[in-house]
Amino acid sequence: MDNHHSKKEIDNLIFEILKSSKSLDVFPTPVDKIVEYCELNLNNKNGFHHIPNNYIPKKIDAFNRMLKKVLGAFDREEKIIYVDPSLPQVKQNFIKLHETGHGSIPWQKEIQYQDNEHTLSPAVKEVFEAEANYFASGSLFQLKRFEDEMNKLPLEIGSPMALAKKFGGSNHAAIRRYAEISKKRCCLLVLEDKDSNTSSLNLRNSFQSSSFTKEFGELTWPKIFNSDFPFIIDYTRKRQFHKDGTIQLLIHGEFVEFSYHYFNNRYNVFVLIIPVGEKNKSRTKIYVSS
Repeated sequence: MDNHHSKKEIDNLIFEILKSSKSLDVFPTPVDKIVEYCELNLNNKNGFHHIPNNYIPKKIDAFNRMLKKVLGAFDREEKIIYVDPSLPQVKQNFIKLHETGHGSIPWQKEIQYQDNEHTLSPAVKEVFEAEANYFASGSLFQLKRFEDEMNKLPLEIGSPMALAKKFGGSNHAAIRRYAEISKKRCCLLVLEDKDSNTSSLNLRNSFQSSSFTKEFGELTWPKIFNSDFPFIIDYTRKRQFHKDGTIQLLIHGEFVEFSYHYFNNRYNVFVLIIPVGEKNKSRTKIYVSS
């Protein structure tokens, strides 16, 4: 993403949109209001399922093309955003803002009517998708407003889940953003069960806070986690949520003890890893219901 334009440019764009659309400090984030301000139209009703398959790759930017099912799309010529109405509202919110990013980021708008739009190199397409995701996350969680709110809460996996409700985002997006921007030392694993195998999980993503990386370096994880890891035992026992896990990791030739918090949302397993002794002061207590 930084190879073309800086995150700061997108942050400035997001701030201007949030401020001008009077969406800043409004909770949950008024997504439809942001879309309307950007002069785009929403179609999240019957029209989504009637888009011809051969029309999608020619005139519409499909959201997350690697997925078998198209979840959302943006018709650049008509300035219409299509969203699958069967999706949960929090997922619809992110997709709407992702497609709004495609329609609002200036250097992406510049090529929107060119006939050779779909001859862009795969690398450029990948950058544009990353930029749209960054725009969506920044808009939904209102840039530094998310960080301001998270700093009031304890360092635990329940905190981003509470913020997800406040801002109108998914737990997945909030937990990821929480781990990435935290000033505290923490690391997040996002795991998934690709083979319906209850004794192992695949690594989908991993994220580290900058302070965690500064102390421990960029950790290397296996592609597949088996029952050698305690959170896989949590999974086989069908645990949904807890904050009492402990694990030892070999770092620079020595075993280091960490605590971990666990959350299974039925689609992914989230493991928030925290060094033992990390400061965790907050007067606020988080309660998570099943």
